[in-house]
Amino acid sequence: MNDTSRMDDTNIEVVIAAPNVAVVTLARPPVNALGREIREAMLRVFDRLEARAEVRCIVLTARGHVFCAGADIKEKQALSGTAGDYVRANRLTRDAFFCIVDSSKPVIAAVNGAALGAGFVLAACCDMILAAETAVFGMPEIDVGQGGGASVLQRILPPSKVRRMMLTGERVTAMELYRLGAVEACLPAPDLLPAALALASVIAAKSPAAVRRIRGSFSAVGALDMREGFRTEQAYTTELSTSPEGAEARRAFFEKRKPVFDVPTSDVPTSDVPVFDAPKS
Repeated sequence: MNDTSRMDDTNIEVVIAAPNVAVVTLARPPVNALGREIREAMLRVFDRLEARAEVRCIVLTARGHVFCAGADIKEKQALSGTAGDYVRANRLTRDAFFCIVDSSKPVIAAVNGAALGAGFVLAACCDMILAAETAVFGMPEIDVGQGGGASVLQRILPPSKVRRMMLTGERVTAMELYRLGAVEACLPAPDLLPAALALASVIAAKSPAAVRRIRGSFSAVGALDMREGFRTEQAYTTELSTSPEGAEARRAFFEKRKPVFDVPTSDVPTSDVPVFDAPKS
């Protein structure tokens, strides 16, 4: 295997698991808690993936029976109280979430187990969530003197549901979040990663320019009213329509063939797929 096939970092495994699809796997046993080192590693990993043109879509998953149990409470407890400690910690927390939100490549969360607190927010920062039937979601911070996350979660769930979860700490099943529309698919655990890779491969086969502009429009219109939001989307569409890739997509449509986009394709073997254990019931 060549040196570019893996881009692992501290507590994170990264492979190209399908043509043009990277799988980022949280690997900090036992519960993949988010501390300083893994958050800094996430920034490095997503920066490297952003720079690799052959990566067009990303799947975020985890090893073990837990997707992510949230922030490392022991590490937070150990903050010295020195001036600036909490400011730096909060900045890193934001950046670790927004390296996903700001990525030009779509990110699909494949939630293989419990996603709690910051772990739930991490999944909600992704474009789509696929979850194992055994996965649960919750915001238990109220029980450990913590809080935060509503600004992200209210983008995928009704505000009243977010408030109930945050004020009670109760956990919600993947099936319930699927019913509410926050989870795109609820699957048997062995089918989760293959389904996420299949969805990512469909996206990766589309025009990279189209995917980049359409995904960028999601964030751009989030805080706008309907008229200004639609006008902003039209600007993205005009830019795409007049691009070489837009022209090639239309030619291919009329010529009844698959479009050919001049973007590198990874030569990394597709058999090196990271796996996780199916959660035990």
